[in-house]
Amino acid sequence: MGDEEAPESVAPPAYTLAPESPFALLSSEETRAWYAYMKVQLRLRFEMNRQLRADHGLSLADYDLLVALVSDDEGTLTMTTLATRVGWERSRVSHQVRRMTQRGLVTVGASTTDRRASEVTLTEQGRATLAAVAPGHIDLVRTMFLDALDGERMSQLADSFELIYEQLIEHGTLPRPVDHP
Repeated sequence: MGDEEAPESVAPPAYTLAPESPFALLSSEETRAWYAYMKVQLRLRFEMNRQLRADHGLSLADYDLLVALVSDDEGTLTMTTLATRVGWERSRVSHQVRRMTQRGLVTVGASTTDRRASEVTLTEQGRATLAAVAPGHIDLVRTMFLDALDGERMSQLADSFELIYEQLIEHGTLPRPVDHP
């Protein structure tokens, strides 16, 4: 069995839905696409969180905020900008930042340009933590996600997600993050 290649494609599953299910309002292809996305998204986030916690005592929420902060040239974002960048409610970011501050990963202070705003800054410990966890995290992402796609499928998936992202920006409530054109 170890020498067998993975099938080129998997037969589409047939879903039987209760008439009162909200998904009964979708076509068969819409249901298939949505379920496929949800299964991957939920399972992948679970596996990434499990790996980060087991290997480094870091949550996926911690990782998301560290990546957002390190993506800024100065490693500093206002609480509102950070919330927009990761797509969270501002209150969720505030609670997560408070926990990360207690562990020395970030600091919080008044904005230098707007005293009404709070700025979150990545600490050297936060940078070192991110540098330590990144190789294992990227290995997991490759193994569980990227390695399933050949070059053409990866390009198609990227095209599809970029199209969906633009739809989210157009019809969603969050503004476009400054760093994500």
